[in-house]
Amino acid sequence: MNIVLIEPEIPQNAGNIVRTCAITGANLYMVKPLGFEVSDKHFKRAGLDYRDFANVKIVDSFEKLYEENKDKPFYFASTKSAKTYVDVNYTDDCFIVFGKESYGIKETILKAHYDSCIRIPMLKNRRSLNLSNSVAIILYEVLRQQNFKGLENYGELTGRSES
Repeated sequence: MNIVLIEPEIPQNAGNIVRTCAITGANLYMVKPLGFEVSDKHFKRAGLDYRDFANVKIVDSFEKLYEENKDKPFYFASTKSAKTYVDVNYTDDCFIVFGKESYGIKETILKAHYDSCIRIPMLKNRRSLNLSNSVAIILYEVLRQQNFKGLENYGELTGRSES
């Protein structure tokens, strides 16, 4: 499973996504330019110590990433899609692409891949969900479809009491 962030702008969102990818085993590709330095304290704080468990790659261009992986399915998260994220049967080698917080994915990319665009339903006249929430919603649908393969499928009480 692969998550792609095109030109992420907000370090807290990217840090949260690093953490989500670390706990699910998803690869994370962040496409330059980034709106922050990876040494940014907000990026590090949001990702906590999960950065060591995440497979994060910073790439120079989306076009190059796409060309290197064009044999794999790509899906593009956008409010401009007719198809929702649950209308797709995902494979574990697919790429889910998200645009930057202020604009989303460039229309040229959306037009070139419109049949592969997906959206999260929401009320009319609302712009969009938070980026890290959107990643989590769609990523967990992919994992649900795969019966959460490779993830722990039960929980145990720890015996700790609430304070």
